[in-house]
Amino acid sequence: MKLNEVKSLLTELRGLSVEELATREQGLKKELFDLRFQAAAGQLENTVRLNEVKKTIARVKTVQREAK
Repeated sequence: MKLNEVKSLLTELRGLSVEELATREQGLKKELFDLRFQAAAGQLENTVRLNEVKKTIARVKTVQREAK
């Protein structure tokens, strides 16, 4: 992700409620699971997406912690 994309994502995340953040986190965790499954099966084409999803999950958790 580019810096501008990260900044816009963080702005969007900070505008969400606690429940919406939890829902976003669950969706990302499911996507990460699916990507790992594809990687194990040798079907994953875009390996960069694994790291992007991990970092996005970390960003969501950071915003959740800020909200407390």
